[in-house]
Amino acid sequence: MNLDTKLSILLVEDNELNQRLMKISLARFNYKVSIAINGLEAIQMFSNQKFDIILMDIMMPVMDGFESTKNIRSLEFNNPKLGHIPIIAFTANTINNDREKFIKAGMDDVLEKPFDIIKFRKILASMS
Repeated sequence: MNLDTKLSILLVEDNELNQRLMKISLARFNYKVSIAINGLEAIQMFSNQKFDIILMDIMMPVMDGFESTKNIRSLEFNNPKLGHIPIIAFTANTINNDREKFIKAGMDDVLEKPFDIIKFRKILASMS
């Protein structure tokens, strides 16, 4: 993934403070950020708009990040034209074996809260 391009990012996050802080951090790199406040809204936005990457919170009301990722992967499977969109789990609740759990759930990587733009860009670079 080219770090110098203007990426379109779907941020799935229910906490307004986190939304604002992340949007400011991502704007410094000229990334276009759209926000979904829960997993169900993320699926609806994914169905109607093209994104380069999804930052997926795990613990949310209505639909959590695991269920939302499962649904997005199902949409991709049923419509190969969509391709594979990288989904990065974004969570404060990580322990040593969580990474495997996120990968098994269909996510491509994990980023711990609080948001760290340098770590995020390293993940993007590793996806190139």
